Amino acid sequence: MTCNGRVSRFFYVTSQFKGMNRLATIICIALAVLSAACTRQSAGEPVRAVYYWSTVFDMDSVKTRFMTEHGVRKMYIRYFDVVQDDGGQPVPNATLRFRTAVPRGVETVPTVYIVNECMAADTAGLADRLLRRILQMNATNDVDGVKEIQIDCDWTRRTEGRYFGFLRTLASKARAEGLEVSATIRLHQLSMAPPPVSRGVLMMYNTGDFTDLRQEKPILDMRDAAPYLRHIGSYGLPLASAYPIYSWRILFRGGRYVGIMHRDDDLPVLPGDSIVTRVPDINDILDAAHAINRRRSDANSEVILFDLSIQNITRYKPDDYEKIFDSHTDGRQSVH
Repeated sequence: MTCNGRVSRFFYVTSQFKGMNRLATIICIALAVLSAACTRQSAGEPVRAVYYWSTVFDMDSVKTRFMTEHGVRKMYIRYFDVVQDDGGQPVPNATLRFRTAVPRGVETVPTVYIVNECMAADTAGLADRLLRRILQMNATNDVDGVKEIQIDCDWTRRTEGRYFGFLRTLASKARAEGLEVSATIRLHQLSMAPPPVSRGVLMMYNTGDFTDLRQEKPILDMRDAAPYLRHIGSYGLPLASAYPIYSWRILFRGGRYVGIMHRDDDLPVLPGDSIVTRVPDINDILDAAHAINRRRSDANSEVILFDLSIQNITRYKPDDYEKIFDSHTDGRQSVH
């Protein structure tokens, strides 16, 4: 029975004994205790979220049902990329088009992917232009209640200084608009200084070399990820964790990498070519989540799936998605 159900039952019992003050007092005390327990239970549940990584935002019935059935109340929506133009200047690219509205009651985090090479160029004015573009897209598409924006960039030690300077400027301008700034954190970045943002999202995927035909688990292999996690306990930034539910179809020719095939006609397929599909095993995902739990459980206070698409949310059994979202709990439930 849910907490609300138990509370309703108490109210029913109370109505039968209005004249019995002592019993009413006991029931009131019990209600207070039960209410506190329910509050603690709700407070202890992690935030359930998803990334939406596409050029068209379209919440069809399958995606909407997934969000509802699994209690997903937060979406990180990729708004656009920032790439270099022919002159080496950072410009927006692949801007999201909204075909449908963001579901009501769902918190939206506009997310921007910045190609790392942009940080090697002059970034003066980039923070202001990027923020104004996000605010304009929010207003144009009736995206309300935004409290946070996120930057995704695979920065390196070479670009760290300029990237962090950009983030400081962006955070200052965002605060003036009532917004916080977060950033994605790749596993190899755990050993580096944390970026100057409010919090980070640890990306528990892309752990191997997908261009190597011998790599059977390039999306997530704990043998590759484990060495990086030794830094997570001392990492000086609040963290959430994102886990992969996507797959790759990779074209190889003569054993050599050709490219990732998003559609059947993306790349020409010649006789003798090989197309391999890489999919993270559900047990590997759960292993990753529980490895984080053992080292820093608060990093699973928000669990994010990457990413929301019809293929990705029908790949596993419904109970498997629940196990990922509930991975903050103690214990290990393998799937066979």
